[in-house]
Amino acid sequence: MPGDIVDAATRSRMMAGIRGKDTKPELVVRRGLHALGFRFRLHDRALSGKPDMVLPRWRAVIFIHGCFWHAHDCPLFRWPGTRQDFWRQKIGRNQERDAEVEAALDHAGWRVLKIWECSMKGPGRIGADAVMPLAADWLRSDRKQGEIRGTLRAGR
Repeated sequence: MPGDIVDAATRSRMMAGIRGKDTKPELVVRRGLHALGFRFRLHDRALSGKPDMVLPRWRAVIFIHGCFWHAHDCPLFRWPGTRQDFWRQKIGRNQERDAEVEAALDHAGWRVLKIWECSMKGPGRIGADAVMPLAADWLRSDRKQGEIRGTLRAGR
């Protein structure tokens, strides 16, 4: 495997700049649902996993997941070529934590919607104009779990 294309200091600076909150997909979803009349809280520390959005009226939480960080089976995810053991452990732990958080929220009576980055970015995107009505329909439903994703799978 070839090494990284940038030096370690540059890569470290690049990785440090990746946001955990207020990402572009999060801001798009917030604006869209707010425009549809939904009101929410952000990153409630009282709930397991500090969901990106909490909608108490609907007893629902929304997570906006980055496809890379959660190893989504879509065209936006690819295992890095360098430090493979590190990345498999890190991303694997993210997936374990996701499952633990979802189980805790379910046990506490919360409904969980996952909106994947690929729904708004990349070759299989359905676009924010499609994501918002899907999210609104799920919120108004009584379904316990939901997922909004792009249209293409990893196999393309």
